[in-house]
Parts: sequence; structure tokens; C-alpha cells
Amino acid sequence: MTALGKHPLVGPWRIVEADLWDRDYLDLCGPATITIGADNRGEIAFGAMQATLDLSYSSSMIFFSWDGFDEMDEVTGDGSAELIDDGSIEIAFAYHNGDEAILKAKRITSSTA
Repeated sequence: MTALGKHPLVGPWRIVEADLWDRDYLDLCGPATITIGADNRGEIAFGAMQATLDLSYSSSMIFFSWDGFDEMDEVTGDGSAELIDDGSIEIAFAYHNGDEAILKAKRITSSTA
């Protein structure tokens, strides 16, 4: 578990763009985010969709299946996220029998004043 805590993708990320949806849609119900946990679990929320992630890890990527709700309808799918050279992550996100999108996210950093 300690090794996963140091995985480069573990932590909170802000989804900043998508190839299918504009920023207004991404942030429809609040800031679009993905949280990658070190415990094989995570969460993603954008638009009217909220889901939990079941994660597996490689050295610079994660793979996931997900289930949740989009506009109160149950939805499922899968995807992956990969660390790219600029320090952001690229997320391949797919609904089961539906849309497939590429999302980009930047790490959320908190500052203490």
C-alpha cells in the first residue's frame, strides 16, 4: 500500500478540458474532478455525472471501471489515465455502449496561507 501512496497519479485532479464537452458542461454541477486513491478506489464527477472508480495501477498509468449516475440514470463504463510530459493527466473515459471522450486534468494543489 505504501508504494501506491507514492504513485504519481494518486491524489485529486481538476478536469480542465474534454474533446466532447465544453468547460461550462464539465462544471455544470460543480468543479469537474477526478480523485485517484491509493486503495484501488477513486471518484470522478463532471457535468451531471458522478461515479466511483475501481482502480488498477501500472507505473505511470491507472486503469478503471466505473459506475454511478448521470442525470439520475445509472451508468457504467471504463477508462484509463496516463501521466503526460507537462505533469497533467490524459483520461480516456468511456460509457458502456455510449460516448467515449478524452479528458485532461491538472493536479489540485492546496496552498496554506
